[in-house]
Amino acid sequence: VTALWRLLEISHDDFLRTTEPRHAKVVGALFTKLFEQGDIYKGNYKGWYCTPCETFLLDRALDAGNCPECGRSVEWVTEEAYFFRLGRYADRWLEYVAEHRDFIQPETRRNEMINFVRGGLEDLCVSRTSFDWGIKVPFDPDHVVYVWLDALTNYVSALGYGEPDSRYERYWPADVHLMAKEIVRFHAVIWPIILMAAGLPLPRRVFGHGWLVLDGEKMSKSKGNVADPVALVEKYGLDKVRYYLLRALPFGADGAYKEEALVLRTNVELVNDIGNLLHRTLAMVERFAAGRVPRPEPLADRLLRDQAAEAWRDYQAGIDRLDLPGALDAVLALVGRANKYIEEQLPWDLAKDPAKEGQLRTVLYDLLETLRITAVLLKPALRRAPDEMLRQLGLDPTEVDVSLPDAVAWGGLAPGSSVRRGEPLFPRIESEEEAPPAGGRGRKRRGVAADKAAATVDAAAATTPEVMAPGPADQGGQADDPTAGAGQVAFADFAKLDLRVAKVLAAERVAGTDRLLKLEVDPGDGPRGIVAGIAEHYAPAELVGKQIVVVANLEPARIRGVESAGMLLAANHAGKLCLVVPEKPIEPGAKVK
Repeated sequence: VTALWRLLEISHDDFLRTTEPRHAKVVGALFTKLFEQGDIYKGNYKGWYCTPCETFLLDRALDAGNCPECGRSVEWVTEEAYFFRLGRYADRWLEYVAEHRDFIQPETRRNEMINFVRGGLEDLCVSRTSFDWGIKVPFDPDHVVYVWLDALTNYVSALGYGEPDSRYERYWPADVHLMAKEIVRFHAVIWPIILMAAGLPLPRRVFGHGWLVLDGEKMSKSKGNVADPVALVEKYGLDKVRYYLLRALPFGADGAYKEEALVLRTNVELVNDIGNLLHRTLAMVERFAAGRVPRPEPLADRLLRDQAAEAWRDYQAGIDRLDLPGALDAVLALVGRANKYIEEQLPWDLAKDPAKEGQLRTVLYDLLETLRITAVLLKPALRRAPDEMLRQLGLDPTEVDVSLPDAVAWGGLAPGSSVRRGEPLFPRIESEEEAPPAGGRGRKRRGVAADKAAATVDAAAATTPEVMAPGPADQGGQADDPTAGAGQVAFADFAKLDLRVAKVLAAERVAGTDRLLKLEVDPGDGPRGIVAGIAEHYAPAELVGKQIVVVANLEPARIRGVESAGMLLAANHAGKLCLVVPEKPIEPGAKVK
């Protein structure tokens, strides 16, 4: 585990073993306090016990005679034990949860715990005599303190509870208790009630995250259905793996891990959006500003400045509610607006007009400052790319104060400093599959105009890498004739279509075409790419976040070398195109019938 943490660059500032004297001292004191005030009593236990989960179970909790959590067999045990009067505090717990609505998150976990407590709480077994390892009950050494009172107490024993001038006074109550959903009951019900009984403050929030699932099942070493993080990091690099896990998977629910989704996220958001913005901007600064940060006009356009402020507000709100994909959404929105800003301002045209020299300086400065703020906001998620971004912007990452919110205040880049364009920030992950000819589905449909378009783009990239020059209209799309292919179909044929609502996660133009956009959409089962000929009607930035209707079970095809796994629905009449969208917001994946 230690080696894996080093590989993933995860750090900690304390490591507590529950065998340590500092922990045993607090457990013994807490057990004694609860016993002396009548919350712990001695009795006899008879019932089912799951050894792997270290949990006692009632008959009604069993699943076909097995443990409901791990599925393993249970054993019948009988022994003398001490019990904690858990049920004594049920009403007080329910009242507290009603008054502190954010105490248990997400809402699904909160509702589960309320129903669990309302169903009745059994007194909790808090000692064992069938083994002798562990912390002895101070006044009855034949008993060992059972795991849940022992283990849960580590949250305060690690902080030095009971010692003068300890970290407990500063850090407790905790802002967030974070754990997997299967142990929320212990942390959201048992631990808070123990704290209530002891007269100690409760943590401000308990958040139960979901599982990473593979083929519909929780990843488990015992089942062997795991994705090896070491192999993933070796194959793709640390930042790409971390970004995918934080950006693509809903933190409060189960997330379906798909390696192809990792590749798609990387190429669309890290390579095309963030990496390309950095490369294009620095190339233009080198070409039009001699490689130095230009001085902006004092009364300049505030568009990117206002967008950066909005991104910071949305980012902060996402972090506060532990919506990590939402926080990164805010960063991607800022990056997307900056990329669109280049298309709107056309710096290469401004450079041709001496009268617009001040506007050019301002545009370049605002793009550079947007990239600096982007690097700061990415620091909690990525380990290496943000520092490299800062280096290429001419800053020393070791000397940059990234303390929020000061670090995202506009104007952090000093005019006159030199930029240092380096290698691409995120190398593209190339598909191992050989792409068929453009036009997809195994038929060569590429025409002379498309060949000229590719040649135009290649020439533009060779001379001015910061400019994506438009080429002739793409010839690989479908006809706009609304009657083409019309005719009656059997209902059984129609029923074969899997029509769903999907959310657009990202959008970009397909290089070398005028009409094609590559969309990353979520139709309810994870991200996928769709290529659509709508670029003449919709800008990429205005599609992000929109809900659309897609054919989710269309046979995948490669169009201009881009994988397309579905088709969006749109109406087209007299050259006017309009996407088919839901009347009001609905969950991605909702069936269209």
